[in-house]
Amino acid sequence: MGVGLLALAALATGAPAAAQGVYKYVDGRGVVHYTNVSNDARYTPVRVFRGRSSHARVRPRGPVRTYDGAIERAARRQGVPAAMVKAVIHAESSFDPHAVSRRGAMGLMQLMPATAAGLGVERPFRAVDNISAGTRYLRMMHDRFGSWAWALAAYNAGPTSVDHYRGIPPFEETRRYVRRVLTYYRRYDAEFSR
Repeated sequence: MGVGLLALAALATGAPAAAQGVYKYVDGRGVVHYTNVSNDARYTPVRVFRGRSSHARVRPRGPVRTYDGAIERAARRQGVPAAMVKAVIHAESSFDPHAVSRRGAMGLMQLMPATAAGLGVERPFRAVDNISAGTRYLRMMHDRFGSWAWALAAYNAGPTSVDHYRGIPPFEETRRYVRRVLTYYRRYDAEFSR
């Protein structure tokens, strides 16, 4: 079961691979498998964003209230502001539960395969599982760094980068990401404060 060169090129360039019939599955060790054959239920269609990364989208793909219930439940369990979770989802995937970044991050909160495996996520494209794990990871980053800005930087660039730079790393993508999430947070805060 292999992926053709055309499909691999689409994955590498960020073209929408779903049109070429590419499917993927992440095994229990976090290894990502790709195929062009869809007769195995473990595999799900791959959708890769156009542009530089999954963070390139600004406008949401669909109704932005679709996941509010799952967001509120996960946020309440982890003691994270629901508006912050929703802001991360907006910045990460634009509310596309099937989103896959060029680096292999998956689902609404764009969990990397190793992170998803470490959090015990078996179905990273299942919205409720992805939101629950992503919110738990966000809580872990806040507990580790003590600030939402640093937690968001760690969510984007990794906690070792925040450790290394003792704060938000000097990467323009990460700095833009933190600003964008905090802007979305302020927008969504009113929705959850009612």
